[in-house]
Amino acid sequence: MNATSAATASAVTFVWLGMVLAISFLEAPLKFRAPGVTIPIGLGIGRLVFRALNAVEAVLAIVVIVAVAMHGAPGVIIGLTAAVAVLLLAQLVFVRPWLNRRSDRVLAGEDLPRSRSHLWYVALELLKVAALIALGVGLLTV
Repeated sequence: MNATSAATASAVTFVWLGMVLAISFLEAPLKFRAPGVTIPIGLGIGRLVFRALNAVEAVLAIVVIVAVAMHGAPGVIIGLTAAVAVLLLAQLVFVRPWLNRRSDRVLAGEDLPRSRSHLWYVALELLKVAALIALGVGLLTV
């Protein structure tokens, strides 16, 4: 892997990591503690924010995949890139649609009991953060 591809992939990986940490682990939980923010308002804001975050993540994932695919990256880098992509894909294809359906019901006024299903998203997010850290550090040493 050449230095330019490695530097590009590393920079994009750390930007991606920063976005995930800021949105998922700061903004998301804190918005519900703000005065006057009801569950429906928080859900509405969260849906918009996570839709934007996930769209940006998809673009960043493509940039990292292309940069890693160029010039023969080591197997560990390819594996970590695949892991991050699969974790993002799992969030987008499996977990987010379920969460969207549930939030649609809450926003429509249904009185639903608290759900722990968002913990699947958080678990995948934690795994993705670990994989992004490993990938970013690994790219710095290529």
